[in-house]
Amino acid sequence: MTRETLAETLENIALLLELKGENPFKIRAYRTGAETVMQFPGNIVEMARQDELEGIKGIGDALRQKLHELAGTGKLEYWENLRGEFPETIFELFDLQGIGPKKVKALYDELGVDSIAKLKEVAEAGEVAGLAGFGKKSEEKILEAIAFRETNSDRFRLGDVADPTQMILDSLKSHPDCLRAEVGGSFRRGKETVHDIDFLVATKQPQALMDHFVEQGWVKDVIAHGKTKSSVRLENGLQCDLRAVSNDEWACALMYFTGSKEHNVVIRGRANERGYTLNEYRLALREGSDAEAPPTFAEEKDLYEFLGLDYIAPELRENGGEVEAAESGDLPRLIELENLRGTFHNHTLASDGKNSLEEMADAARDLGLQYLGIADHSKSSFQANGLDEKRLRAQLDEIRQLNRGYENEGENFRLFAGNEVDILKDGSLDFDEELMAELDYVVASVHNAMTLSESEMTKRLVKAISSPSVTMLGHLTGRLLLQREPYAVSVPDIIDACADTGTWIELNCNPWRLDMDWRWWKLAKEKGVKCVINPDAHRTDNLQFLWYGIKIARKGWLTREDVMNCLPLDEIVEALSAKRNRA
Repeated sequence: MTRETLAETLENIALLLELKGENPFKIRAYRTGAETVMQFPGNIVEMARQDELEGIKGIGDALRQKLHELAGTGKLEYWENLRGEFPETIFELFDLQGIGPKKVKALYDELGVDSIAKLKEVAEAGEVAGLAGFGKKSEEKILEAIAFRETNSDRFRLGDVADPTQMILDSLKSHPDCLRAEVGGSFRRGKETVHDIDFLVATKQPQALMDHFVEQGWVKDVIAHGKTKSSVRLENGLQCDLRAVSNDEWACALMYFTGSKEHNVVIRGRANERGYTLNEYRLALREGSDAEAPPTFAEEKDLYEFLGLDYIAPELRENGGEVEAAESGDLPRLIELENLRGTFHNHTLASDGKNSLEEMADAARDLGLQYLGIADHSKSSFQANGLDEKRLRAQLDEIRQLNRGYENEGENFRLFAGNEVDILKDGSLDFDEELMAELDYVVASVHNAMTLSESEMTKRLVKAISSPSVTMLGHLTGRLLLQREPYAVSVPDIIDACADTGTWIELNCNPWRLDMDWRWWKLAKEKGVKCVINPDAHRTDNLQFLWYGIKIARKGWLTREDVMNCLPLDEIVEALSAKRNRA
């Protein structure tokens, strides 16, 4: 039982109550309860289990009792009964882009839509367009969203699988017969989405590890259960595969099962040129070869070294020039998580965040960061409670006051006052230059009018970048992984514009975004464009998203010198000032 499970249950209750047309205050109570559970700083699961939630704002007596039952027994009768009134497939509808609870309710009430399959049927028949509040354009967008979902139905976001992957890896490592264990595949390479998860163990007792793997409580279905290979499916549909090898086979197996296929082809070709064959278990002499007998490799780096290469980090193994760089000694020293000193794109309760300014600052200090930038939404993002000029200036005063306190206490920590300023349709910005000049920095982002042509969107962003106040460009393509395609924009032209103006480009490391895409960072680096890794945090625990940012930055060949928020506090102050002066 986790706080996420508690909160998700309350949120799902709210959704179904909304479909039933229940009292909106009752619905809001469940949503408030879900938010409170996620934000509460203590061990709320244990407190719920011990029935110690009385007096917590946002959790009334009815919710307190339900959370106690759920945390204590793992089940909630009220939720089970409510869910039984609806088909299980109803929740699929809430995952579609552009369809909120009100539209789901209209579709359910008017057309009996209780699944994506049913929605596709009525939309293709033209029945959705006739509903009040929909229309032909809405119907077309629904069909586009369904098609997009079908295309990506077997994919999972990196952020969706990180926790279960670590849980399974820890379970394998804890087994007494496990000598070594690692995750391979696209997860280890840091791909933004994955199809399945590959685990590898070194052991002298493979059957014991196979039995352990398939017998765990997180397994929903056992797909295969063999002596050296097993496959299971988790509750969320994720397939996990486990292979067992000997310790002597470990290095070759780990390289092979990490991939990519294209990288492995090049490495196998290199082995062949030297008189060897390389497969998932070993490097062996090729028949008729007069090469020396190969050694047993303890680690992957030993295998790469034997083939005349520097060690290639898993994130780089996409056949994107990494083998050539490893041969010539030109591989970069990739950025590490501990290199980060702060971050800039973060929200608070002032807009659509879930924590106060002080709480966000405390969370950053707990992580050992030297600075935290606050970038709440600007006024045009009314759906996110964006700040107008008066509220923004009030926040600036609050930040200055907190910074005086840190300074008086001798702390090497600072809050930077920024704003995520909307780039309007014509490329102008949501605030005037005079107000933006009062800020330490500006994140310029697109939040609306995403259907412009590539030419129009590119001109829009280039115009915004030309503003002397814009420090960095936020989530460049606006994509939401597995939910919304990037809007049309010429990324090379944007990179060129940022190079001309000295504008930084954000690597938005919210796992739903991971934008700018890792495939563009080598070009940006070549053009001299700096990266800034930002979590787009809307609550304190979102600062942990920085891990994903490091993974993607490494995949983009970035070093600490390429990432602005690796600079210590005194140097980032100078860099922000230099950016302003350059403009």
